[in-house]
Amino acid sequence: MKTAFSQPNISTTAIVCSAVVGLFAYEQYWYLSKKKSLPGPKFKVPIIGAFLDSLYPTFEGYMSKWKSGELSCVSVFDRFVVIASTCDISRKILNSPAFAEPTVVDSMTYILCPDNWVFLNGKAHVDYRRGLNVLFTRRALGIYIPIQEKVYERHFNEWLSLDGKVEAYQMRFREINMESSLRVFLGDFMSDEVAKRISLEYFNITAALELVNFPIPLPGTKVYKAIQSRKYIVKHFIESIRDGRKRLEKGEEPKSLMDAWLQAMKEEEIECEKAGKAAPRKFDDREIALTILTFLFASQDATSSALTWAFQLLADHPDVLDRVREEQIRIRGADNLDQPLSLELMDASVFLRQVVKEILRLRPPVLMVPYKTTREWPITNNYTVPKGAMVIPTTYPALHDPVAYPNPDNFDPDRWGPNGQAEKHPKNFMVFGNGPHHCLGKEYAMMHLMAIIAQASLQLDWTHYRTDKSDDISIFATIYPQDGCIMSFKKRETIAA
Repeated sequence: MKTAFSQPNISTTAIVCSAVVGLFAYEQYWYLSKKKSLPGPKFKVPIIGAFLDSLYPTFEGYMSKWKSGELSCVSVFDRFVVIASTCDISRKILNSPAFAEPTVVDSMTYILCPDNWVFLNGKAHVDYRRGLNVLFTRRALGIYIPIQEKVYERHFNEWLSLDGKVEAYQMRFREINMESSLRVFLGDFMSDEVAKRISLEYFNITAALELVNFPIPLPGTKVYKAIQSRKYIVKHFIESIRDGRKRLEKGEEPKSLMDAWLQAMKEEEIECEKAGKAAPRKFDDREIALTILTFLFASQDATSSALTWAFQLLADHPDVLDRVREEQIRIRGADNLDQPLSLELMDASVFLRQVVKEILRLRPPVLMVPYKTTREWPITNNYTVPKGAMVIPTTYPALHDPVAYPNPDNFDPDRWGPNGQAEKHPKNFMVFGNGPHHCLGKEYAMMHLMAIIAQASLQLDWTHYRTDKSDDISIFATIYPQDGCIMSFKKRETIAA
């Protein structure tokens, strides 16, 4: 029986629908209040935002963002993302630790572990990084070169055993790079079986490198699989470290990056004790293993990309490859071409260094480096980045700036020579980052790329089978030719001086 004081019935469905509409409306307000006048989607797709775009990124999608303005934006789940496209703003982000800190990608704190040194900032980061400098001195690089040469030889022979078979070589370039990294970092004391398993497991880590992943590492997700792979890899790294400590205690010479680090720490400890100074910080096996994992993380995908483009570009530009060969014959001597690789040979390979720099400029393996703002940041006169936003400096536009690099889409190693102007614009060459978090292993990466090209130029002939996708870029953590780089190799029989 109704009375004058009866309330109208409101269904549960109506309440829920009203709440959902209210939440969606607030989400749009939240997005638009941060977006302001920046180029970007006019509205956010409810809840997920641009998640599907980040799940299946395209180079064309990135290009459209870069061309839309010096800053643009997008939102994925609850993360607001600001993308910088100019050289100056990108460098500003990389050099402003008071406003932003590296965040890698959200999934990486799960995969690399939140206490990993790459997530340190300020003095803690500087002190930790200083202790790693010893791993990339000329003395250390000299230890690594013979290790790399053995790996190159083994993989070259494997390629030749295919007897000129035409196939996509992208994964083979990844394999030679992975084994080179593992043997340089940990030596020959890890079994081939474990090394091959690590290469397969690491593929799960690469697959989890989308800019924004599903936020919770639930079983079956890419991030969950990557965490399980990290556990396997770190377990075997720790076993290698323990073995290394025992070998060095027996007086054996260092034969890997890990050995060099263990020995350097021991020598510093002895020096401090003699000088009456406080003992240096000691790194336990897990810390060392996680640090080596970050070296693998930093080198594997980027260098695999660079190797793929290197072999493709040199095959497509035989005149450049001929000049690389001529330089190697000249500096080694026609009667001493099989001499061991050395730092001195790489130092003398001036044109080869130009070639590698041009490969990295034309096809930069790292397109962007995510940072997170730690406070509100008036990054330009017209826009303030909100606290907690992801802010992303990009490298590709700076590396294709026609002012610094005329005809930027051309492959022209001479632009780095004495008659070129590329070296007059060092700020644009952000291939190895910039600022306090610039790449510690820059010279190691350059040496590796130069060394493998030098050896291949003298020992191999290769052919690239172009398709309509050869120059199109696919994105899988880094960039690759969409057709996988279809090639064939054969032994180089004669060398004319």
